[in-house]
Amino acid sequence: MLFFSHFTRVCLSMRQSTPFCRESDVANITHLTVKITTYLKLKLFFVDMAAQNVRGVSRVLEKLENSIKDGNYYEAHQMYRTIYFRYLSQKKYTELLDMLYKGALLFLEHDQQISGADLAILLVEVLVKSESTNYTEWTPKLCKIFAKISTNYPERETFITNAIRWSAKGGAQGHPFLHQGIAQVYWNEKNYVHARHHYLYSKDGQGCAKLLIEFQTTQGYSSEEDLFITQVVLQYLCLRNQATASQTFNNYTKEHPRIRKSGPPYLLPLLNFIWFLLQAIESRKLSTFTVLCEQYEPSIKRDPCYIQYLDKIGQIFFGVKPPPQQQRGGFFGNFLHSFLSGLDDDSDDDSTVQASTSSVRVLEDNTELD
Repeated sequence: MLFFSHFTRVCLSMRQSTPFCRESDVANITHLTVKITTYLKLKLFFVDMAAQNVRGVSRVLEKLENSIKDGNYYEAHQMYRTIYFRYLSQKKYTELLDMLYKGALLFLEHDQQISGADLAILLVEVLVKSESTNYTEWTPKLCKIFAKISTNYPERETFITNAIRWSAKGGAQGHPFLHQGIAQVYWNEKNYVHARHHYLYSKDGQGCAKLLIEFQTTQGYSSEEDLFITQVVLQYLCLRNQATASQTFNNYTKEHPRIRKSGPPYLLPLLNFIWFLLQAIESRKLSTFTVLCEQYEPSIKRDPCYIQYLDKIGQIFFGVKPPPQQQRGGFFGNFLHSFLSGLDDDSDDDSTVQASTSSVRVLEDNTELD
């Protein structure tokens, strides 16, 4: 290494004394010297480890951390990657995961975004290759890294997308616990749209309700208090997440400063509709669901998406047949047709008719809610 440093100094002196040594030549030689020096340090590093019969990863981490703290970022990054390939070939997954996690955080804390994100992406690759399913341990760690990667770097999206894909064994769209953590990071950044999206794939109805309240009161109109919660509840139900839909609705209506009610009657018709819808899903009575949609048709039509959501909800929870495409009569005409078909197929006709009559009576008793 002393030879290469001396060689660089000689080239610089030659540049000053003769015009035949160009600046580009000196720059290339200097760059090559850095690479060779780094390589030699790595060789000495591994020789030193073998000579001392180092156990575990503690000494490795100490040397790497010192390189970063000394500002030798390029050298440290190359050392991390070299050790990554060596440990990966030896299937030392536990040591490798620990090293990459601490290294990524250390780079990010020194604002070395590209190096930190690179190690973070490698970390997820190791989680995949090791077939780890320890979501409880790794979700907080992955979210901590995610929070430290700058939003200006595209590697951030790559990292979190890969992390969600890794967690897919814990849920078709990714593990709910990971989505909850990602949502909280976005919420802290005041990115309400992305936070809301990830809450939909979580099971944290209480957190989702608090986010929606803050989102609505800071960026929404007062006339949209019911729209914010209605859309989320319907989307939860379309994802077959009935429990979180109920939890989100209950917490939102209890804690929203302009609602603060734990049950009907609400002043806003859509809130009454959602409350009755959740009760109807509990009973699985198709007749109740049909009458409910007819009674609240004007409120449902405030947003065209609601009709599509309700069509899906009818299929999931009430066995409604998908309406033929381009059938005349609109959603409610199609829905009534599906409902009547469902009655023909129902073996318990009397009980269904009785349920229908009861639901009509209940809704008529609550018409003043509108």
